[in-house]
Amino acid sequence: MSELPKCVTLGLAPSFGFGDRIGLATPGHVESMKRAGSGIEAIYPQQSIREMARTNRTAEQVMSDALTGMVAAGWTGKTGADADHLKTPADVDITAAAGFTFFTIDPSDVVDAQADDYDENTLREKYADVADEISWFDNYCGKSHSLETGTTVELSEEACMRAAVKYGRAINQAVDLGKHIEQVNTNIGQDFEIELSIDETEQPTTLAEHYIIADQCLSGGMKLVSLAPRFVGDFEKGVDFKGDHAVLESSLADHAAIASSLGPYKLSLHSGSDKISMYTAFARATKGLYHVKTAGTSYLEALRVVARHDESLFRNLISFCRDRFETDKATYHISATLDAVAPESEISDALDLERQYLELWPEVPEGKGFTLPGRQILHVTFGSVLTDEKFGPLVMQILDEHVDTYTEVLADHFVKHLDALQAGT
Repeated sequence: MSELPKCVTLGLAPSFGFGDRIGLATPGHVESMKRAGSGIEAIYPQQSIREMARTNRTAEQVMSDALTGMVAAGWTGKTGADADHLKTPADVDITAAAGFTFFTIDPSDVVDAQADDYDENTLREKYADVADEISWFDNYCGKSHSLETGTTVELSEEACMRAAVKYGRAINQAVDLGKHIEQVNTNIGQDFEIELSIDETEQPTTLAEHYIIADQCLSGGMKLVSLAPRFVGDFEKGVDFKGDHAVLESSLADHAAIASSLGPYKLSLHSGSDKISMYTAFARATKGLYHVKTAGTSYLEALRVVARHDESLFRNLISFCRDRFETDKATYHISATLDAVAPESEISDALDLERQYLELWPEVPEGKGFTLPGRQILHVTFGSVLTDEKFGPLVMQILDEHVDTYTEVLADHFVKHLDALQAGT
């Protein structure tokens, strides 16, 4: 085989990340891009450090699988490569050496997720603990910033104090890791860009928090191409957006206005899989300055292939996943429960079994979300399935034997995502 192409940076172009936890999904991803047409740039190699650990894959394997699949499927365009959820310099070293160009910093381990709930006395005590570690408080306190939407970002003492308590250490960690990313890539002569993830909190990111975090990262020299706030509403894994779509779009417009005024940089939507009902509004509010990240949905479509070609195996997988669910759901924000969907033994019809556990895409008008708990049960147990000495090889065998089916279901699935995004620009 000829030398594989190198990944590139995508800049401010609208972009879409296709995570692949198995290593066989890229042909389907490519086909969806071909069917959807131009207008959105692709990131085919994409995997988080956590996902690599759970699937026993290396950064080199992720890169090789994606680029090999891309070439085999006839993709001649460019692609970025997303090293997702990076937390340490070692994470950066590993992924940069493998050729990743898009580095997603995740400082969530040092975010004080309880900061939104502190009363005034507690807040001041917590601020005293971090005050010596930040230097920016007085630069913002008491000021305001007017946005093109007509909204004013009020940087009150309380807002700045909560931002310092919640994100002060995270900002420091992000800036330091951004410098390491720059150094490592400079040393190997590789272009790079950075995304910052601050979305893994229960409470939405306030405008004041977004403004301070982004301004500090940019003033610290970070090559920030996109930022992922925690948006209003619920962005659970494996299902559509839950929440008030009108409120969401208004909030998106304000966050996008901050990104435009400070950067510009793109707004990034994490947990973007299957959020079809809000994609058009997302693209519209950001005026095309967006990145969308998907991952688990390609794995779920792999299980759809299993369901259609080996019903017995699919039933056994469901039973296995239900047994693993309570343990594996611990690191995910989901609402599914085992009681919310019948076990496979009580669902006799194969088509209904697929519907209950993977759902058959309904027509989803803008603003109307949907959710089926079976899909989340299968979503969060992916690591247990793929590393199981029995089920892992059986799933891979089905996908190897039915490549055409996997390509088709993925293409059909992702065209819905891409079309919805393009409808907003």
